[in-house]
Amino acid sequence: MGLLRIMMPPKLQLLAVVAFAVAMLFLENQIQKLEESRAKLERAIARHEVREIEQRHTMDGPRQDAALDEEEDIVIIYNRVPKTASTSFTNIAYDLCAKNRYHVLHINTTKNNPVMSLQDQVRFVKNITTWNEMKPGFYHGHISYLDFAKFGVKKKPIYINVIRDPIERLVSYYYFLRFGDDYRPGLRRRKQGDKKTFDECVAEGGSDCAPEKLWLQIPFFCGHSSECWNVGSRWAMDQAKYNLINEYFLVGVTEELEDFIMLLEAALPRFFRGATDLYRTGKKSHLRKTTEKKLPTKQTIAKLQQSDIWRMENEFYEFALEQFQFIRAHAVREKDGDLYILAQNFFYEKIYPKSN
Repeated sequence: MGLLRIMMPPKLQLLAVVAFAVAMLFLENQIQKLEESRAKLERAIARHEVREIEQRHTMDGPRQDAALDEEEDIVIIYNRVPKTASTSFTNIAYDLCAKNRYHVLHINTTKNNPVMSLQDQVRFVKNITTWNEMKPGFYHGHISYLDFAKFGVKKKPIYINVIRDPIERLVSYYYFLRFGDDYRPGLRRRKQGDKKTFDECVAEGGSDCAPEKLWLQIPFFCGHSSECWNVGSRWAMDQAKYNLINEYFLVGVTEELEDFIMLLEAALPRFFRGATDLYRTGKKSHLRKTTEKKLPTKQTIAKLQQSDIWRMENEFYEFALEQFQFIRAHAVREKDGDLYILAQNFFYEKIYPKSN
């Protein structure tokens, strides 16, 4: 006995397809609304936490008038460049803050805009310098360098940062926008659903993989001047180099993150005591990896390297790498393949006048 095959009429098939499409659009719209609601809730919680701190401060009496100990009056700003292992490093700071007795604060700008308005710059500088309840403080966020001296601040914060090979950073960011990472795997990303590989994007001349997208690390170090964000500006690169040398305490590279952490622990133990051991032997909960990432071919890399923008970003990266390796060479010694921090290598003598 033959099997009966029930065929749906063409009109019903069309209606089913349309209904399915409408349902998917409805679900996407609901997901978007949920994400917006989550963001509003996070902002509301942050404002509530700030109000609680301010209320406690009011009850306990103002602390601004009381001078802080030198060791306590410290603020670090980590103006994170996206996709340079910034979340991985920041999570180490979160893991250590209770033990080492300092505060960690995320600078969340609208739409992750790295350039602040002039009025927000003033507010930010005032917050950083006068909010003694949050000192010692570790501030982190995707913002470009801001020169505190131009606002008349007597004691500037300590800037640190990490940068990455420019093509590797762009590839990671490309796949991150499509597939996210293992840190928040359920979060819907902006380009989710786009299955095109980075190689295919470059071959087709897509906007998400264009050489102009490489222009990010230079402006982050250059700052808030308009020329900093002029893609391919030689002045911007020179200013970024100047700031890296003169305004940053230490700039590491993603490829040598452990050494960066080791140097920070040696130089700033108030914040980073225990960081190296945590990175080496901890549960690695701080590590974050972009999913579905495919390495680009040699042909793709060669095509991007023909761009003047890549040459400038790569020159800046090599400049930062050379500076980091120079600092490391004078701070550590190698034994049996491992690095060890050098002990104090200076002392005082011939001290006059002699005490009786």
